[in-house]
Parts: sequence; structure tokens; C-alpha cells
Amino acid sequence: MNGYGAFSDDFYLNMVLTTEMDLPKGRESVLHFFEQIRRRYPKMQNFYGREKNEFVLEEEKEAGAYRWVSTELKRVNSGVVNPESAAAIDDLHRSVLELIPYELSASPLDCESLSVMFGFDFAYRGNHNDILSEVVGVAPGLQGFMNLPFGKVLSHEPAIQFALDEDCRTQCRISFESRTNAYQVRTGDYSEDPISVYLTVRRYDSLGPDETYVQEYDRLVALGRDLIDEYLVASVLKPLQDAISLR
Repeated sequence: MNGYGAFSDDFYLNMVLTTEMDLPKGRESVLHFFEQIRRRYPKMQNFYGREKNEFVLEEEKEAGAYRWVSTELKRVNSGVVNPESAAAIDDLHRSVLELIPYELSASPLDCESLSVMFGFDFAYRGNHNDILSEVVGVAPGLQGFMNLPFGKVLSHEPAIQFALDEDCRTQCRISFESRTNAYQVRTGDYSEDPISVYLTVRRYDSLGPDETYVQEYDRLVALGRDLIDEYLVASVLKPLQDAISLR
């Protein structure tokens, strides 16, 4: 499994390309794109439409590790869940990005944004808001509210977004998703839904004449991995993992 899988119960990396113009909607163009994907990954056999102009091709999910690709009106998405290696992740996303200009007529000029999202899910049947408050903390200016009578925290999903270059075209966002609601806090009956940690690196605007989608993907993934290795593991992932194991 990819090394990041050691820090959470489920790990995944998603790629999203958002275009300025609508992608082709014709049956032939859409099917040909997904046929090319299936030729490279024969286990991706489940093809279906979700809503108008939204289509998905994916592997079976029973084993807990799978690939998926989807298209929307102005977006192409791909993801790898619980990969066996970093190469398995990059191989799919690069393949999709290589095909897009030819199969879906989306040139690098048509790029509105390209992003990669590293996702980490932690199984925890308890109050997600409490454990996130403990591990991530609460802003000092809001700390006093934690001591109010009946001041049980019902939502705590901190987020931070910052630039990674001088002109702010490359940005990073770190966010959290708690799935604990007021009913669960009131009754003490918590679900088995996971706590999620997301690190997203996104580049805005068209690519330059000497840039390709694959090259830009490689740059964004490298930035994301550096941030995870240098900051996220020690500051968030390991402390969250340890806090859950002690409860």
C-alpha cells in the first residue's frame, strides 16, 4: 500500500480538471474516452450515468481499493482509493490527463483550474468535533465559547488556505470534515462515518504554451507530498491517529 495509508484507515488521491468551455456531450466522444481508459485498466468495467451529462467508470469497490474516472459538463475527475503504491496513483491520473486534449478536445488553454486532493479518512465512532478540537485546537479568540453552559461543540471543521507562489495562482487548502451532528451529541449514539482530512493543491488559469496537463499534475503532486511530509503528518495525521487509539 502507498506509504500514506499507514497514517489513516483509508487514503485516496483525487484529480480534478475544470475547463472554461463545456466538454463534448456527444455519445461517441464520451464513450470513446471511457473506452480508452478501460483499455488501459481492464478492471474498470462499471460504467453508469449519475445525472445529465455526468458519467462514471470505476472498478469494483468490495476490496476497498479501486480506481474511478468521471466526466461532467465542465469537469473531468479521477481518483485512486487505497493504492498499493505511489506509482499506481500517478499512473491513472497521468493517463487521464494525457487523453483529455485528444479525446475531449480540452487543450491546456481551456484550463480553468487543475487540482489534486489528498484525502485521509479515520474510523471513529465518537464525537468527531471533540476530537478535532483536541487535536487541531480552537482559535484563541473563540476558546472562551468552549466554557459556556451547555456549550457542546456541534460543528468544528477548521480550514486554512494559502498561496504557494507569488502571484497566488497556485494555492493549498487544508480542511477537515466532521460527520457528527446535533442528534448524535444529544443522544450519544454516534455513527461509524469517518473523520476526513483533506489537503488540496490547486493551480488556476490556463497553462502556458510549453506546459502540459501531466507536467502540471506532477508539480502539484510534488508540492502536496512535500507539505504532507514536512507538516501534515507530524502536526495532524499522527496526533489524530494517536488520539483515536487512546479512546
